[in-house]
Amino acid sequence: MPPRYEIRAVSVDDTEDLLELASFLDSVNLPNDRAEIAPIIEHSERSFSGEVKDPNKREYRFVVHDLEQERTVGTSLVVAQLGRRDAPYIYFQVRTEERYSQSLDKHFVHRVLSIGYSYDGPTEIGGLVMHPECRRVTEKLGLQISYVRFLFIAMHRERFQNQLLAELLPPLEPDGTSHLWEAVGRRFTDMTYREADRLSKRNKEFIRGLFPEGDLYASLLADDARDVIGKTGPQTKGVEKMLRRIGFRYVDRVDPFDGGPHFMAPTDEVTLVERSALRPLEAAPEEAVLPGRALVARSYAAAPWFRAVAVPADTREPIVRLERSTLDHLGLAAGASAWVLPLD
Repeated sequence: MPPRYEIRAVSVDDTEDLLELASFLDSVNLPNDRAEIAPIIEHSERSFSGEVKDPNKREYRFVVHDLEQERTVGTSLVVAQLGRRDAPYIYFQVRTEERYSQSLDKHFVHRVLSIGYSYDGPTEIGGLVMHPECRRVTEKLGLQISYVRFLFIAMHRERFQNQLLAELLPPLEPDGTSHLWEAVGRRFTDMTYREADRLSKRNKEFIRGLFPEGDLYASLLADDARDVIGKTGPQTKGVEKMLRRIGFRYVDRVDPFDGGPHFMAPTDEVTLVERSALRPLEAAPEEAVLPGRALVARSYAAAPWFRAVAVPADTREPIVRLERSTLDHLGLAAGASAWVLPLD
């Protein structure tokens, strides 16, 4: 049976569906703004095609497409390098500092934030948004669109950095208010959280120019601002669990705007990258029962540039056995090779 869903590179045909997805999570990576969505799609298309010559400046946007309903229902992103000379990776380093007065017999442990800059930063994975109607389907589409980023990194390992970064959202108010931003960022920039977040996508100079240098003691902040530092919000708890399972760890860094935690891992030690491999394929007999599932992917010399499907598969032997409909869908002949990530 042909797959109902496929993951591919984004195209301009996905514009309306991406705008709908952005309405559920309006973010810097997927803004709910038609004028801002257009260059995001264009940059991804130019990244997949190789028109963006510097591989460190490429950004790859993936979508999961419902072939039956002809609509895009999810998306994710890989930024080849977050942190270059023209656009540094900026964060607050979080450390603890102990203070003790012998004469008063008083002891305090303070959290201290220090702004940091990296001009040779990691590859970032992010931009994960699923349509609410599709978050609980049996095909586990959120897992597919999340995992496909690691499969793609394995396919093109030379394009990516030796460290991977995921920035998670902290607890925010229902209207999107960030308590840390209100306590710190707004006071130093006179901008709203949304204004600063959007501006930082194309211009980070104002952060270095206006943010305080040196140590910032969290003890001086209001409780609601202090309590979100390094905390994962309810909307990204599942993402945190997945990241920890595949090898990511919190690295005592947070977003300087909202305090969301940064998780990192060595690229080659992430289990999903390790398990992805180029493997020969063969069509299974029609009556065969395939015991597992796998993401199977290939690249193309023209649009859609990349395509992957999560399908029944037998990955126990070096040669992966698939339904013939899967080979036909990807345009592969029996005996050809494709990139495979077992899902079981």
